[in-house]
Amino acid sequence: MRMAMALGAEAATRGDVPVGALVVRDGKILGVGFNTREQDHDPTGHAEVVAMREACRQARRWRLDGATLYVTLEPCPMCAGTLVNTRIARLVYGAHDAKAGAVRSLYQLCEDPRLNHRLEVVGGVLAEECAALLKDFFKAARARAKARKRGAGEPRRWVEGGRGG
Repeated sequence: MRMAMALGAEAATRGDVPVGALVVRDGKILGVGFNTREQDHDPTGHAEVVAMREACRQARRWRLDGATLYVTLEPCPMCAGTLVNTRIARLVYGAHDAKAGAVRSLYQLCEDPRLNHRLEVVGGVLAEECAALLKDFFKAARARAKARKRGAGEPRRWVEGGRGG
């Protein structure tokens, strides 16, 4: 999970929400990812999807049976669906997501008996630390937005000669 957190921190340096993920099978890392939605202008650029795509390329198949995905935030519906579709055996996530979590918080897609595949889910691993990554990122983003708004809202100052400064 610490590696996933480091990947999430990398996303933050690029202006994306700090979520990181990695896929591991038999002690070997098959794929890593962090959010790239802003960077790539791609709504599917979630850390989990990025990591699973890389893992599938590395494994040279779309099935990731026997693999575990580690991610800093509870997956959304799209990512949970991708977990089911890749046949990943196990999901380990950090922070719960009360607004979009599709594994435990809002839905239980990964354990839904109506689907053709279910996976083991372990949630809340280093949850406070993973949540702090997100909290700090959004706090800084709000501060930047407030500063921009304050700067844009200031009246223009006039300098000698009648030109704006």
